[in-house]
Amino acid sequence: MNTTLLVTCSTVFLAQLGMSIYLPALPEMARSLGADASQLSWGLAVYLIGMALPMLFWGSLGQRIGRKPVLLAALGIYGAGNLALPLGESLESFLIFRLVQGVGASGISVMARVLIRDSFRGDLLAKALSWISISFVVALGIGQYLGSIIQVALGWSAIFYLLGGASLLMAGIVVRVTFPILTEDNVRLSAWSSYWRILCDRAFLLPALAGGLGYGVIIAFNTAAPLILQGPFNWSAVEYGLLGWPISAAYFLGALGVNAFVLRIGQRRLMTVGAGLVLAGSAAMLLGSIAGSSVALLFWLPYCLAVFGQSLNYPISLSLANAGSPVGGAYAMALSGFIHQLMAAAIGGIASLIASPQAWPLSLLCALLAVGAILCVMLAPGGKSI
Repeated sequence: MNTTLLVTCSTVFLAQLGMSIYLPALPEMARSLGADASQLSWGLAVYLIGMALPMLFWGSLGQRIGRKPVLLAALGIYGAGNLALPLGESLESFLIFRLVQGVGASGISVMARVLIRDSFRGDLLAKALSWISISFVVALGIGQYLGSIIQVALGWSAIFYLLGGASLLMAGIVVRVTFPILTEDNVRLSAWSSYWRILCDRAFLLPALAGGLGYGVIIAFNTAAPLILQGPFNWSAVEYGLLGWPISAAYFLGALGVNAFVLRIGQRRLMTVGAGLVLAGSAAMLLGSIAGSSVALLFWLPYCLAVFGQSLNYPISLSLANAGSPVGGAYAMALSGFIHQLMAAAIGGIASLIASPQAWPLSLLCALLAVGAILCVMLAPGGKSI
């Protein structure tokens, strides 16, 4: 199980790097491709669309032919997309290869969660998923810093070449790993019937939506914040990259909190605390954007509080959604991933549309998403008794 946890965390880390590692290089990439930085910001939404659309396919494929072959195929597609991206010379080619990257990252994300689900149950599943969450946000945060360093030293193309090479190397490692094989999941329904039955169950849907709305806060910030902080606040690429450290620290501490307290406090109570902190951080970010629009600290520090709350909320939402699923196998994890990525793609698109030099539109979007998350937590079966 330790080997499975290490491999899944490593693959998720690589997949999520694709979301953040290139963000500090957006201005340089825009000049190289002859496009506006705001146009390149659509690359995140396209990546998320690529992650969302095939997730149900990856889940059903993993149920039919096994986890390992699907994970290897996903790593290969993701690596190829990264290696091909710097070869394009236009905005259109950039967006196409971002879509390919997203398709590969989709399979990686689904199989990582399914493999964790194969190995753990109950509160232990929430603890294990918290390590997946750590990998996710460390990639979002530290990825920014790594991207800024690589850009300064080697140029923006090297960011994608190195990520592609690391993905193919990881595939070589996965070939040598033996994963657990479960025999208790006897799923008799077809894939689409299984997905529909799961989707109609409130015990699955509301925790999944709570996690997805909190995830949307992070997506919205990553979409619009580079244009705000590197625009009116005049941050350099390296300065923006350094912001990844406090963001990663916030998520790391929250994930450790899940590990330390979920067995004592309980999943539902801890998820309520997390969703409340997402709302508190987003509301403070909105107030700071309005009252102190020239002070960057009032914009990004409350966001770190929201990130801390989401680190409590997200792994538990996945665990509760999986526990509430009326159908076993890989389907619940694949469907929850599909819902989250579809929501993230939509939210990323909205954040791109409302992106402006002012911080308050982004902060308002984050606050609305946080309100939705806490409502889903309170309406979920068992939520009112918290």
